[in-house]
Amino acid sequence: MKKMIKVPTSLIGCDAPQNALVLDGCSVIEQCIHSTEVKGTMYLEQHLLLIVLEGSVVLTYGKQKYTVEKNDMILLKKATAVKYHKFGNVENDHIYDSLMFSIKDDLLKSFLSSSEVKVSKPEGEIKTGVYPMNACLVAFAHSMKPYFFNDSVVHPGQLRLKIMELLYDVAECNRNMFLQILQLHEPVRTDIRNVVEQHYASPVSVSELAYLSGRSLSSFKRDFQNIYNVAPATWIREKRLEKAKDMLETTALSVSDVCYSLGFENVSHFSRIYKEFHGQAPSISR
Repeated sequence: MKKMIKVPTSLIGCDAPQNALVLDGCSVIEQCIHSTEVKGTMYLEQHLLLIVLEGSVVLTYGKQKYTVEKNDMILLKKATAVKYHKFGNVENDHIYDSLMFSIKDDLLKSFLSSSEVKVSKPEGEIKTGVYPMNACLVAFAHSMKPYFFNDSVVHPGQLRLKIMELLYDVAECNRNMFLQILQLHEPVRTDIRNVVEQHYASPVSVSELAYLSGRSLSSFKRDFQNIYNVAPATWIREKRLEKAKDMLETTALSVSDVCYSLGFENVSHFSRIYKEFHGQAPSISR
């Protein structure tokens, strides 16, 4: 197991001069092209709309598994870890080709305040799903390709307009997908227990857990304390260390693999706090 990749970032090299288009210092559109089967885990630092143009990818997202095939799309929330297994199209030289659009909060807010798209809010949470793209969205996705092979500068204004165009096309293509996007702006309040049990083993911060639960940071900390009678940071650390011991005793994963898979970013720090908590070094738990 490799250290978790944080997204947005340049994931896979290809023949294009650039793999990512950057706006305000942050990658907002990325392409991934390769001809080999690839597995890994990525941690989403921004909301991500994934569009597959060739091949397919299996995503393990929380307790759910999704298969995204050619001309399909899926929306994934930020502050979550997603395992991926990418497959190339055997009929086209095993090529896998996808585009990933980071839906930044400020761009989403700008779209919602300026667009005339009106959709009634759902009563409950719209769950993550895989949806087929219509002809307009497929054409839009392919229209982005020249930007990655063009040596000229792509202006920030162009990228903002492209993200706006994407959001308009999604609104016309699939109502449920667009409602998911609306929920990114106003997270649905969900049960704290479900949120923390699902995400504690990812490199997620307390503020990101608060976002996922649909609460402000102060409300999240207060509600968490009322439920668990301990601060969230302390609870998360102890749960990760308990999980680490179980993984070391029941799997063949190395100490560094366990460290990174549970969201610890430094092996020496992990080893130190593991020994303090369990009374022995993680290497002894093998």
